[in-house]
Amino acid sequence: MRREVAVLKQSGCRHYRSQPTHGIGRYKHLLPPEPDPKKKDKLPRKEIKPSSDHEYGVLNLQVSGYNMILVEHYSQYVHNLCSRLSIKVQECYAKPTKTKEVMLMQEHSTKMFLDAMLTTHERVVQVTGLSSTMAPILMEVLMMNQPEGVQLLVKEHTEADYQVRFKGRPELENLVASMS
Repeated sequence: MRREVAVLKQSGCRHYRSQPTHGIGRYKHLLPPEPDPKKKDKLPRKEIKPSSDHEYGVLNLQVSGYNMILVEHYSQYVHNLCSRLSIKVQECYAKPTKTKEVMLMQEHSTKMFLDAMLTTHERVVQVTGLSSTMAPILMEVLMMNQPEGVQLLVKEHTEADYQVRFKGRPELENLVASMS
């Protein structure tokens, strides 16, 4: 009886690393190494697809306005509509907000004081492969459902549009200029 208890206790022991069964079922060494999350790679540039007679290339549907909630919801609507109409949405992104100061001058005075700060929010839905027969239908539906205070701009994607996405870093640019 005591011998059976001793055998049961031994079978419940943990396995040591020196045993030949160590490592069975592990597969981490088979997977490719994961990139370091702290390192940020530069975004790869994508080729801009040229337009043809029957199909547009890469189009930017730019939604902008002063009310961030309206802009966000309308860009979401544009994205969902394009998906439903089987128009390929390449990517959706936000551009940096732009702030404008509205200065007011009092009568018979040269002093100006700050009246308001206007922030413009902008979202871009990038679409590829839009057929020329589907474009007027899409534009009509988008303009019919466009909320007040939201502007919609449709234009072809250029390299300058890609560069505008990123915020400038003047400190870094000054350092690079001083080094060279």
